[in-house]
Amino acid sequence: MDVVEEDVLGEVTTAFRSRRTRSVAWRKAQLQAILKLLDENEEEIFEALRQDLGKHPVESYRDEVGVVRKSATNALRCVEKWMAPQKSVISSAALALDPVIGAISAGNAIVLKPSELAPKCSSVLANTIPRYLDPEAIKVVEGGHDVSEQLLQLKWDKIFFTGSPRVGRLIMSAAAKHLTPVTLELGGKCPTILDRLSNFSDLQYGVGFKVAVKRIVGGKWGPCNGQACIGIDYVLVETQFAPVLIELLEKSIKTFYGENLKTLANLARIVNKHHFDRVHNLLKDPKVAASVVYGGSVDEENMAIEPTILLNPPLDADIMNEEIFGPLLPIITLKNIEESIPFINSRPKPLAIYAFTKNDSLKEKILQETSSGSLTFNDAMIQFLCDTLPFGGVGQSGYGRYHGKFTFDTFSHEKAVLHRSFLVELESRYPPWNDFKMEFVRLAYNYDYLGMILLLLGLRGLFRTNRRQ
Repeated sequence: MDVVEEDVLGEVTTAFRSRRTRSVAWRKAQLQAILKLLDENEEEIFEALRQDLGKHPVESYRDEVGVVRKSATNALRCVEKWMAPQKSVISSAALALDPVIGAISAGNAIVLKPSELAPKCSSVLANTIPRYLDPEAIKVVEGGHDVSEQLLQLKWDKIFFTGSPRVGRLIMSAAAKHLTPVTLELGGKCPTILDRLSNFSDLQYGVGFKVAVKRIVGGKWGPCNGQACIGIDYVLVETQFAPVLIELLEKSIKTFYGENLKTLANLARIVNKHHFDRVHNLLKDPKVAASVVYGGSVDEENMAIEPTILLNPPLDADIMNEEIFGPLLPIITLKNIEESIPFINSRPKPLAIYAFTKNDSLKEKILQETSSGSLTFNDAMIQFLCDTLPFGGVGQSGYGRYHGKFTFDTFSHEKAVLHRSFLVELESRYPPWNDFKMEFVRLAYNYDYLGMILLLLGLRGLFRTNRRQ
């Protein structure tokens, strides 16, 4: 074990045990520092994301800076309320109990993310964070897999990881050594179900269908050119509607991003050569290449891949079994849109399902018969912006939840705290046992507090007699 990595845990443990990190004032100070960091370094962050991914400042603010600013502002407003002990809802007055639930910090947490997704931006934040946040309690460690492996050998109180299911399994294996709780945000193949939305004769001009297609384009290529865990991975649509869908997708792509690969605007590039090659290789399968109906061009020098639409690629191909995490959009046609439910259920549980439909019956079927981290009707990606909704996966797409108060809860331990008086002592809890004590316990477990009081006063038998009369 590298001494540097051991020092990281030792230093944050010392800060945690000093108890200063548990106060409302300390937490508010860190949130205010985050907001100040964003205010004073916004342009540098924009430039780093431009160098990493070619992202436009508007996209960078929408998906990176703005969402953090919004979340920090919300937490600053709410953290004192979140930290306040909550009275238990269990009725226990008859037993002279005073139960509360206290939100206690879970302890030393490690947050792991793959820095190769934005190396320049990660470096900017690593150099900036110590200048704003508490440098003794909050550490930033840069490194590759070897550094992560060393850190994971240490005994943390909480592990939070964002990345692939493959690495997520390694994280859980490391956590098992110390029985450390984990939160895993792993992504996956997020499907979109596209229902008819209007009469067939109206499709080319129907407002609903056109809006749905624009939102699909925004949910596929808008967030970092498909390099987002909750981005749309593929679309399920009835066979008869596929031609209109493809036509409208092409129009929106050209409107949003342009037509020439060399001059595409408002579109992030692939983050590095490894991921460029991985996505490019998905297209090299001859049967997959034959399914391309739009796009497919690549610019290896600039690590750019044109927005690409594929119609019915082979279901056993890698493109339909691996998270694409890039600008390729398969369209899978079905005879009936309700077939989308068993199709989704036959595959690993996704992080998100997007369903465009006006059919309330279909909505209910999707809600009740599928399993996913989140479900959004008639839009894509916007659930990520809602701090009042939990964000997280299920099954292979992840474990645990966060955003807003759910983030606070994820890094907290809900400690049960019970206050008891010495003034009331119930002898019925102790042996020797008899019929009286059996009846008392039955009444207590049925929350029959009136019956308990009557029993203790010797009036329960009389009360029963009077009721019968």
